[in-house]
Amino acid sequence: MLFLQKTGGRVFETFRGFAYAMGFFFLVLRETVLYIRQRKSRRVLTFQILFTAVEALPVIAILSLGLGAIIVIQGVALLPQFGQGQLVYTILITVITRELGPILTAFIIAARSGTAIATELGNMVVSHEIEAYVANGISPISYLVVPRFLGVTISLVLLNIYFNIFGLLGSFFVTSLVATVDVRDYFFNVLNALTVVDVSVSLLKSAVSGAIISTVATYYGFKVEQSSTEVPVMAIKSVGQGFILIITANAFLTVMYYIWV
Repeated sequence: MLFLQKTGGRVFETFRGFAYAMGFFFLVLRETVLYIRQRKSRRVLTFQILFTAVEALPVIAILSLGLGAIIVIQGVALLPQFGQGQLVYTILITVITRELGPILTAFIIAARSGTAIATELGNMVVSHEIEAYVANGISPISYLVVPRFLGVTISLVLLNIYFNIFGLLGSFFVTSLVATVDVRDYFFNVLNALTVVDVSVSLLKSAVSGAIISTVATYYGFKVEQSSTEVPVMAIKSVGQGFILIITANAFLTVMYYIWV
């Protein structure tokens, strides 16, 4: 009987937490629409894009160049043995643009910016800054969450495009070292393998991942109650939960892509 009570209590708490999180997400969406319509200060949004996108450019470039190089090296070594050398371009688009590009970029931003956002908001809760905003009639969701929501989402879409460009450029440099390849032939084959659907799915995955990272980070940041020791705990939880939701969302969109195509 005690086991059933504990199990029922955990299920109820899980359902209540999920309902609260969904309510928080829809509140953020509503405030985002109002934020876009109204002429409010864009200072926080600008700084969020600067921190999330601009300062992450070096690590994104190194990762994408390395990934593109590895794909070409493996493809050039293995595919010609089966008479499928041209498939390397299709694999490049599939892996870099449609699959690994969006998810690897999202992982980097979740670990970097997601942790920073959760920590910052958690410290604001502990120092009673959130209470001060509420006491002065300022909505923390509108003033603190929405600029970070938009900033992370916009940054992730831009970083995904940046990742794709560097990945394809890196693969070209490796290909030119392995074999003599004309730059026009290379990019003609790449663009021939690339479709509008591939680009659309890639950008959609980035936008969804950005929304997930920012929502989860701000949600866990606000879950801090009164102790500073809660801040790193919530930051770690935000990263773990963000990874799970990013993988789930990307898997769902991939399945929908194959159903659609």
